[in-house]
Amino acid sequence: MTRKIAVTSALPYANGPIHIGHLVEYLQTDIWVRYQKLCGNQCLYFCADDTHGTAIMIGARDQGITPEQLIAKAHNEHFNDLSAFHIEFDNYYSTHSPENRQFSEQVFNALNEKGSITKRTIKQAYCDNCKMFLPDRYIRGECPRCHALDQYGDNCEVCGGTHSPTELINPKCSQCSEPPVKKESEHYFFKLGDYEQPLKELMARGHTHQSVANKLDEWFEAGLKDWDISRDGPYFGFNIPGEDDKYFYVWLDAPIGYMASCKNYCEKNNLDFNTVWNGDEWELYHFIGKDIVYFHALFWPAMLMGSGFKVADNLFVHGFLTVDGTKMSKSRGTFIKAATYIKHLDPEYLRYYYAGKLTAAVEDIDLSIEDFINKTNSDLVGKLANLASRSGPMLTKKLDSKLSSLDETGRSLIDKLIAVKEQIINDYEKLNYASVVRTVAALADEANRYVEQSQPWVTIKTDAETTRTTMTAVINSFKILTIYLKPILPAFAAKAERFLNTGELAFADIENVLENHTINKFERLFERIEKDKVDAMIDESRESQSTTPEPTEESKAPACEPIAPEITFDDFLKVDLRIAKVIEASAVEGADKLLALKLDLGDIQKNVFAGIAKAYEPEQLVGKMVVCVANLKPRKMKFGVSEGMILAAGPGGPEIFMLTVDEGPKPGQRVS
Repeated sequence: MTRKIAVTSALPYANGPIHIGHLVEYLQTDIWVRYQKLCGNQCLYFCADDTHGTAIMIGARDQGITPEQLIAKAHNEHFNDLSAFHIEFDNYYSTHSPENRQFSEQVFNALNEKGSITKRTIKQAYCDNCKMFLPDRYIRGECPRCHALDQYGDNCEVCGGTHSPTELINPKCSQCSEPPVKKESEHYFFKLGDYEQPLKELMARGHTHQSVANKLDEWFEAGLKDWDISRDGPYFGFNIPGEDDKYFYVWLDAPIGYMASCKNYCEKNNLDFNTVWNGDEWELYHFIGKDIVYFHALFWPAMLMGSGFKVADNLFVHGFLTVDGTKMSKSRGTFIKAATYIKHLDPEYLRYYYAGKLTAAVEDIDLSIEDFINKTNSDLVGKLANLASRSGPMLTKKLDSKLSSLDETGRSLIDKLIAVKEQIINDYEKLNYASVVRTVAALADEANRYVEQSQPWVTIKTDAETTRTTMTAVINSFKILTIYLKPILPAFAAKAERFLNTGELAFADIENVLENHTINKFERLFERIEKDKVDAMIDESRESQSTTPEPTEESKAPACEPIAPEITFDDFLKVDLRIAKVIEASAVEGADKLLALKLDLGDIQKNVFAGIAKAYEPEQLVGKMVVCVANLKPRKMKFGVSEGMILAAGPGGPEIFMLTVDEGPKPGQRVS
């Protein structure tokens, strides 16, 4: 039975270019959509630019253009970049659209009528210097929970907790570094807590990956807070109905953009939106990154529930991208724009490499430059394209381009390749692309062994028909492997289809053997990656972006980071640094970035929480001599009391480096 499926992926923010980190999500989604279509299912892929918010307003101001001009330019650049990687949307739209305004007002009014919207006067951070209320991400300060420094106004990247900007300790405006003042304003709030039970039931039905559901349990346990869904002007967005200078918060209308894109498509293609989005005959799936789980797993489904719209059948979540084991870096040239990549390398190399890393698990994937080169050359050139290049020219030049029939040996090879069809389909369905790539690479090895054993370059000299029979098995092997990889490598598949003279292939063609068939002239399918091309891409990325700040994990984050306020030398002398020995280390349940350490400072022991879990395993630390701030006032955290701080430095994540001490100094010895 043919399935009807609607699919979305998170909307790229219009204040920056598409880079190779963004591409993880759009390629993951595109592969799944293409797989569904190759199975004969009707699958529509909707996306749009996320266009509202303070960052857009400020970005346009800095460029001397209007916000509308900025988002129009970004829309063209984003669509061209994504299309260059063969990402095929059924509709790529914009949240700054009449459909999105209509749905935003419809959702708001429905929630308001249901009693899920409340108004109250709050004190907000206001920058007198910038003359504006500061959005959450334009405020930096000390986390009120774990006391990590330089954290955003809405969440902490160290402990993963969420908070309001007014809870930050020593907040600063990220634009001018001035401390904001508190100013009263009346705001609209969505009562998220009203939907706690239906949200729990949704998760219990398997709405998302179990690891995501476990994280949601922590948030449920902490209590769901009302969500501020309004922003004061100046602001680029939609006015709240009945208000002159108050706007919907960008995170309210951004996911509604999925529906707007769907409706825009339906109107252009004579479909009924309510049937596609709300109807039982259509399945609905969202693809997102783990950084926006809170919005998509809690606020978004609750808004849909409260306003009478269908909630997605499943929420697929992926991790971040690292390059050579670390966060993408402009200084190292690994923060690579999609447009820069395209100048130097075939986009299908990256499609294949990412696919070889992607599973349904919410795990970060790493792009190892050396492995990327080796795997592409080994698998795509040495295994897959090699099958066609060894058979095609021989057939066209010496055997009139004609196949014959399979013999017993050839039939055995083809049966082996056909036998994994259901496994391949199941892996695609479950987002386990890595398994698909492994399976196909192993089958390509089988087919190449068959060629080596058959030695057609020898038999062609004395027995043309035996050689033709051998080539028939090789060509059919190549055809099957092409179909298996077609969702991942659509441009390669199109070349292969022209060569094979088959027309467009689908999974239904796996069992159809090409016998007594005429092929077309062979065309080269892939070129080897030369390291100098990769080096040139990295050099261009480094040079063109060396003057701009490092990217943040969150697309709406501001670019600058304020310097902490000055302290006196007398202040610094108050810090008591002591040598400490780590006698116990363990993970902190519910905090994936924290480790709990027990430190021996000679005559006393201290319990310390350290945000180093991404860089160190607990067992690595036991017995290490570290430097500890011994006289730090104990802080009560969600996970317990932290009685000190160890010294470490680095940009974050896996790049955190503890200050360790060689054997010699004793625990408790003062560092001067």
